[in-house]
Amino acid sequence: MNILRSEWTKLRSVRSTWIAALSAIAASVALSVLGASDLLGTSASDLPAGWDPTTESLKGFLFAQLIIGMLGALSITPEFGTGMIGTSLVFVPSRTRLLVAKATVVAAIGLVVSLVTTILSFGVVQLMLKCAGLPAAGLGDAGVARALISGTLYLTLVALLGVSIGALVRSATTSLALLIGALLLVPALGPGLPGSLGDWFGKYWPITAGQAAYKVVPTDGMIAPWLGLFILAAASATTIVASHVTFRVRDI
Repeated sequence: MNILRSEWTKLRSVRSTWIAALSAIAASVALSVLGASDLLGTSASDLPAGWDPTTESLKGFLFAQLIIGMLGALSITPEFGTGMIGTSLVFVPSRTRLLVAKATVVAAIGLVVSLVTTILSFGVVQLMLKCAGLPAAGLGDAGVARALISGTLYLTLVALLGVSIGALVRSATTSLALLIGALLLVPALGPGLPGSLGDWFGKYWPITAGQAAYKVVPTDGMIAPWLGLFILAAASATTIVASHVTFRVRDI
């Protein structure tokens, strides 16, 4: 418990933690509103078939996930950069306990930030749609609550992915580059690869699979929401195990 308290004190006392948290929320809401604004003035009959107002309201996740991933990475990379990780290990000799404590605190912060991000993005966009006379989703509608819970868990898992990447590469800059690749570039470019390889990236790349978890209206070829969330959770767990192994065997 003392380790958790110590890690919580470290994170909350650093300005970047709160900047990242507020930026993730603001970016998600702003980008979701911007995306939905294109629909203003459109009649309900002109909406595409299979239009999903819930997913529409979470488009801001595209950028928010990157910020939340960096929030996780920044929980550990500055300590490597300044050499403070050595001091941390003096007080907590067990590297396993130290990494678990960091991941636990980041998961808790990430869960709260993700929940606020999801609820605000959903609420603001649905209000916009209602005011524009377009079909809007409600919490009582089938699949909506599940999608919002899944969206919150999706962002939380990305935060844990950030922790593990930060522990692996020990650099904020390299962590950012890897997160951009994993979260943005591969999901955009991977499906364009030829044959079954492109199909795999289009369905089973962990980030793409995880995004299926917060869809309400299924699209062609989409995997089941629970399977998508499981794939992302498995990928996050794998990277955490890898970071744990390297953290234990490498010199600081």
